[in-house]
Amino acid sequence: MEDLRIRAAVAADIDAVLAFWAAAAEGTSISDDRAGVARLVERDPEALLLAERVGATAEGPGGAEAELVGTVIAGFDGWRCHLYRLAVHPGHRRRGIGGALLAAAEERFVRLGGRRADAMVLDRNALGETAWRAAAYGPQDQWTRWVKPLAG
Repeated sequence: MEDLRIRAAVAADIDAVLAFWAAAAEGTSISDDRAGVARLVERDPEALLLAERVGATAEGPGGAEAELVGTVIAGFDGWRCHLYRLAVHPGHRRRGIGGALLAAAEERFVRLGGRRADAMVLDRNALGETAWRAAAYGPQDQWTRWVKPLAG
């Protein structure tokens, strides 16, 4: 595997993360804006994990020259462990980056006392479903997600 660094995002990463999601993530979220990501990073500074290829051409906030190649949000509310926005740059897929991000997220959950992780996967995202199954996640058919957009 290439030289990979996984670290928590900081405020200086927000614009790069949003641009990355526009290019590499499937679908969009109601929170895919500067204010939404800033709230996440401020409220839970360890939740948004970034995978960077070290020694790449651009210098990132993490210090050394690095290229953003993957993300995952590992949210823990004290009760449940939720995974969102697992995305790997199309040019870097099938190199273990997604697995490394999930391992870091799962380590975080265990450290916080989490017992089970769940992932949000769009029904139409066949590539995502394949990746989640490869990581030993599976659909839980007895549950349906109910949502209500809130004014904000």
